[in-house]
Amino acid sequence: MMKYLDHLEEIIITFLIAAATVIIALAVGHRYLSGLPIPALQDWLLTINMSWAQELCIYMFVWMAKFGAAYGVRSGIHVGVDVLVTRLPDSWRKVTVVLAILGGALFTGLIGTLGAKFVWENGMHYAVFNKLGMNVAELIEGPITPDLEWPTWIIYSAVPLGSYLMCFRFLQVGFAFLRTGELPRHDHTHVDGIDEIGTLDSTEALEEYEQHKFNHKDAQGGVK
Repeated sequence: MMKYLDHLEEIIITFLIAAATVIIALAVGHRYLSGLPIPALQDWLLTINMSWAQELCIYMFVWMAKFGAAYGVRSGIHVGVDVLVTRLPDSWRKVTVVLAILGGALFTGLIGTLGAKFVWENGMHYAVFNKLGMNVAELIEGPITPDLEWPTWIIYSAVPLGSYLMCFRFLQVGFAFLRTGELPRHDHTHVDGIDEIGTLDSTEALEEYEQHKFNHKDAQGGVK
């Protein structure tokens, strides 16, 4: 089950990044080419409305940021200052780490709950009750976005969904720390696919370079 959740999280982030990049590229290209005095091309491009692109990309980046934050907790890529924590005795270090994780879970859980309440009152309750055929005469339909004209509660759903997922990731990391004593660590120098090539460390690379240079000089001396 966790494997599917991890993959879904990564798929959502990847899709949002890729789609936003494509949309931005198309919008910039459309704006640039529309200004060129090419009669047939310019007339055709001016009939295409791309005013929604900027708004959509903003919303996509918001969703990407919320789910990316949860991914950061799971993979340990969030920036943290642990100079003091690493100098504490093991018992105090464990307590400090657990308190920090619980604090993160409490905060994100609180943000998720407040966000869910806001989304519900911002139009989600109207959409749900209307879908179920209930009386919505006294309910507010809720605002819509300026260009796309989407219900804003759908956009704001990124806050409770991302925050609750982030809260879950904090609890997941906390349970793993209590069980193994290890926190997720991300090596910023690591690039997927490089490990299989078999790289040399800096000392071996320097020695190999010096040996190659020495052999090259000997070879030149021998030719002379």
